[in-house]
Amino acid sequence: MAENQQAAAGSDNQNQPQFALQRIYVKDLSFESPNSPVVFQEQWKPQVNLDLNTSHNKVSDNQYEVVLSLTVTAKVGEKVAYIVEIQQGGVFLVQGIEGQQLGQMLGAYCPTILFPYAREAIDGVVNKGSFPALMLAPVNFDAIYAQALKRKQEEAAGEAKEEQQTH
Repeated sequence: MAENQQAAAGSDNQNQPQFALQRIYVKDLSFESPNSPVVFQEQWKPQVNLDLNTSHNKVSDNQYEVVLSLTVTAKVGEKVAYIVEIQQGGVFLVQGIEGQQLGQMLGAYCPTILFPYAREAIDGVVNKGSFPALMLAPVNFDAIYAQALKRKQEEAAGEAKEEQQTH
C-alpha cells in the first residue's frame, strides 16, 4: 500500500512544472577598439549605446537554449572608442510549462538570469581594453517581452484586417 502511494506521488512530481538552470556559457564574444590609441587622448565622456536581443531554441524534449545577444558601442564625439558584442547562452530545463507561460519563461525570465553574466563579461573585456569600467544598468526583460508580444499581436491584427479588405 505504501509503495502504491509512493508510486502515485512519484507520477505527480513528473506533472509538476519544473525549471532548472543547467549551464551558462559565452557563445560568442568580440571586442574592437578601432580608434585606439588616439581615443585614449580624448576626454572620456562616452556616449554608450546598447542593443539587445534574445532568442531560444529547443535542444531536446525539456531543454531549451536561450541566447542573450548584446552589442555595446561607446563613442567619444564621432570616434568609436569600442564595440563589444556578446552572445551569452544558457541551457534550461523546462518541464510542465507550455504556451504563453513558456514564452514568458524563455523570453523574459531566462534572459533576466543571463544578463548579469553578460554584463560581467562586457565589463571585464572593456577593462582589458584599457577603458574605464562599464556597469550596464539592469534591464526589465518582462517589459521588453510584453512590448514584443503586443507588437506581434498588433501586426497579426493588421495583417488580418488587410486580408479582409482584399477579399
